[in-house]
Amino acid sequence: MTKRVAILISGRGSNMMALVEAMKAEGFPAQPVLILANRPDAGGLEYAKAEGLPTAVVDHTRFDNREAFDAAIHAELKAANADIVCLAGFMRLLTPGFVNKWTGRMFNIHPSLLPKYPGLHTHQRAIDAGDTEAGCTVHYVVPEMDAGEIIGQARVPVLPGDTADTLAERVIGIEHSLYVDCLRKVCVTSAR
Repeated sequence: MTKRVAILISGRGSNMMALVEAMKAEGFPAQPVLILANRPDAGGLEYAKAEGLPTAVVDHTRFDNREAFDAAIHAELKAANADIVCLAGFMRLLTPGFVNKWTGRMFNIHPSLLPKYPGLHTHQRAIDAGDTEAGCTVHYVVPEMDAGEIIGQARVPVLPGDTADTLAERVIGIEHSLYVDCLRKVCVTSAR
């Protein structure tokens, strides 16, 4: 059974684009049913519209609290009949109540080798620590930030002279394929 995937973005949506492009392939076990942004100016919305995909904007600045914001997102996901939610550069923390409604069906990609460096500034933290490798992790979303069960990881070397920007560029290059592989894996195993 093909899974119905909603993708949440805040910016340009490069991981969203990689997922959408992969889902175009014959036999891929998922299809995109909604691209949702929390910012009206999120660059990824233009791509999604050009692809003819349903889009929605739930602007976090228009809500008095996180619970109301999350309720509005949940309503959009339910209206799209989403089976799976992929966070792809979605830069908002979600409430435990929302996360628990999507337990086992919501994933995130994080630019570090978790459990190392949850949160922000992951590349600079890896450089500052003298790490010889960095990477990215796809994990289930749980109420605790970046703490869910790991689905997959990919690694790159930290090179002499790396800056946070050069390391970020190398990591984003492997994020796209890792996220696609992990989405396929989850769809296939949940269909059994």
